[in-house]
Amino acid sequence: MEGAKKAGESIKETAANVGASAKSGMEKTKAVVQEKTEKMKTRDPVEKEMATHKKDVKMTQAELDKQAAREHNAAVKQSTTEGQMGHTTGAHPMSALPGHGTGHPMGHTTEGVVGSHPIGTNRGPDGTATAHNTRVGGNPNATGYTTGGSYT
Repeated sequence: MEGAKKAGESIKETAANVGASAKSGMEKTKAVVQEKTEKMKTRDPVEKEMATHKKDVKMTQAELDKQAAREHNAAVKQSTTEGQMGHTTGAHPMSALPGHGTGHPMGHTTEGVVGSHPIGTNRGPDGTATAHNTRVGGNPNATGYTTGGSYT
């Protein structure tokens, strides 16, 4: 199982690297075409030199972006195949949130129904509201953004 996971991560990294190379190639091609277009539009040798310089800058930036993407892809592969302290997580997903990664939902669930948690409805142990949105209301003298009306 572990070998299959590593192979899958290698395939993902390779695919991402191919995408980065393709994007870099397209950017370089666009730079060359833009340079040729600008050179055809002018007879001024200074403007032609500027077109070549802009092309060189864009080609260098495309190569740097490709290398940065490759480094990022390698880091993503490394982080997904290793858990804390360099040990693989195997089939045990990690999460700091209660109930996450256990495969079991928290609380009551109904098949086909998505729950919602409205903002500002936190309740304390005694059932009273503990959250309050100070920007709601129609006070014209208040600073900041409001809903524009009264909220009762």
